[in-house]
Amino acid sequence: MLQFQFTPFPELRTPRLLLRQLTADDAEAMRFFRSDEEFLRYVPREKEPTLFQAQQHLRLLADLEAANQGITWALSPPEQPQVLMGTICLWHLQADHHRAEVGYGLHPDFARQGLMAKALQAVIDYGFDHLRLHSLEAQVDPDNVASIRLLRKHGFVQEAHYRENYYFQGRYLDTVVYSLLTTHR
Repeated sequence: MLQFQFTPFPELRTPRLLLRQLTADDAEAMRFFRSDEEFLRYVPREKEPTLFQAQQHLRLLADLEAANQGITWALSPPEQPQVLMGTICLWHLQADHHRAEVGYGLHPDFARQGLMAKALQAVIDYGFDHLRLHSLEAQVDPDNVASIRLLRKHGFVQEAHYRENYYFQGRYLDTVVYSLLTTHR
């Protein structure tokens, strides 16, 4: 069985990005990610508009990391590591099945610059090469065309389309599941 270990924190780099550990200094930016209507457009989650809620979320992510149950990277420009542009994570780790789920989000100011494509490739490489995963999964709102395009660009294929499988704010929502096998990257 695989065992995950995120200590020391695995900082990743691309020419345009630093994928670093989240810190308490990221709370204000995290508050934006947890409360902005446009950012949450395809994320069925209640808004969390307070700084305290953002701090709680950062503590939760740190606890998951400490327990080797998930890892979230902050996306920053290499020359400005204090800027939080977005996040990308591996979670729902299934050591028995050599599988994890990837999730990501990017501040709208940094969209359409190819940044998430670089971050996703770095995390794919880390997941397959260092964690020895066999497959990665992503669950997406079927209306999130940009996310689906990103996943397909990286070789993910659609595995399922769950109809009305998620109830949120009085509506049933669909979920599309994409996956990537290490043998198909």
